[in-house]
Amino acid sequence: MTKLKKVIVKAGLNGFFLALMGTILLANLFPEWGSADSVIPFKEITHYGVSFIFFFYGVKMDPVKLKTGLSNWKLHLLIQSTTFLVFPVVVLLVKSVFGEEDSNIWLGAFYLSALPSTVSASVVMVSIAGGNVPAAIFNASISSIVGIFITPVWMELFLKGSNMSFDLIDTFWQLSLQVLFPVVAGFLLHRLLGKFVNRYGALLKYIDQSIILMIVFSAFSAAVGQGMFEGESWAFLLGLGSLMLLLFLVMALAMFGIGKALGFDRADQITVLFCGSKKSLIQGAAMGKVLFPDPVTFGVILLPVMLYHALQLVMGSIIAQQLADRKEVPATT
Repeated sequence: MTKLKKVIVKAGLNGFFLALMGTILLANLFPEWGSADSVIPFKEITHYGVSFIFFFYGVKMDPVKLKTGLSNWKLHLLIQSTTFLVFPVVVLLVKSVFGEEDSNIWLGAFYLSALPSTVSASVVMVSIAGGNVPAAIFNASISSIVGIFITPVWMELFLKGSNMSFDLIDTFWQLSLQVLFPVVAGFLLHRLLGKFVNRYGALLKYIDQSIILMIVFSAFSAAVGQGMFEGESWAFLLGLGSLMLLLFLVMALAMFGIGKALGFDRADQITVLFCGSKKSLIQGAAMGKVLFPDPVTFGVILLPVMLYHALQLVMGSIIAQQLADRKEVPATT
């Protein structure tokens, strides 16, 4: 049990997760704190804060490690296809059977499905389970860049015919300014700032997390202030959480099975499992500010993303530990 707790902490289910829950509670109790009239300029802080996060994310991208993971193109193609094609198609199929056209919760679920893979959690879990770490680093990093272009396209297709839409070209430009250009600038400065990031990585991580908490707080404050969650019970949240858990387990099982069917070795199967089933809360919060400028709507849309984020950390950590334990068992047994 102690070993599992250490794995969960490594994967990210630690103080940040508790802070995330506390942020949502505060947004429910004091929604006026996150309003446009608030003393704290959340809009401005989070706008520049997103660029800060992705600049140092670019600095962390080691060209050598990316080059090492480049050769296994079949593995990369499978993971990226799952992240940006299979995931959205699965949610669309489920929605066609059970969904409602005007539901912001369904919009949030589809937004989740179109997001890039998370970086740190995927790499940590692949490492613990004995997977292909260079390939995990490559796929998680590339996924973040590709998502800047593919996620808005999916959302544009999903929103066609609804009363909510956006200018795709303008969205690309805004995401490029806030996300892509800072990542590229950071990557180009890796050699110069890489040691600085390694030395002060813990401090930078806390700053990143604080910015994400501000985005979540302002979004949920606006939604609560406008009564978007009125009438929703704990049973609703439990049901939504159960569906997010089911989605993660289905995708994880499918990815592991596909990797095995394609003849990948054990290390690559593990990499497919974790990189193909994870979704990024950081990308979801950052891109959501651009895609859904109405903070009231954004607060509701972010709910499935946050639930999936928490559940993928818990279940992913359990699966990673199970795979690690199996690896340690002697072959004769």
